[in-house]
Amino acid sequence: MDEKQRKLLEDFNQAFNEHDVAGMMRLMTGDCIFENTYPAPDGTCYTGAEAVRKFWESFFAANPQARNEIVEMFGDGERLCQRWIYHWGGQSSGHVSGVDVFHLRGDRISHKLSYVKG
Repeated sequence: MDEKQRKLLEDFNQAFNEHDVAGMMRLMTGDCIFENTYPAPDGTCYTGAEAVRKFWESFFAANPQARNEIVEMFGDGERLCQRWIYHWGGQSSGHVSGVDVFHLRGDRISHKLSYVKG
């Protein structure tokens, strides 16, 4: 992973932790794909910037204390991975571990495929 790619993921994660949907979407392609971890076992696939944006807006509205802690980032070429711990708050606070597989196109994220333990 080169420094430009690392910065792209760091910027995306910062926007996530700030619940900055516009910031996240600026880093994704117009035809982006996001595969969510829910519902098990395969999650839901959102295709296109509008569908992905709507998902994140709804997600953060329902999860106002959502936060990702990045454990590790690695990759090469157009495919990058990151291991994370997702934390949520409120009455049922907790965490879960998972992995994102990113596909890049140029200097943007075209795919964010999320997988979770448990």
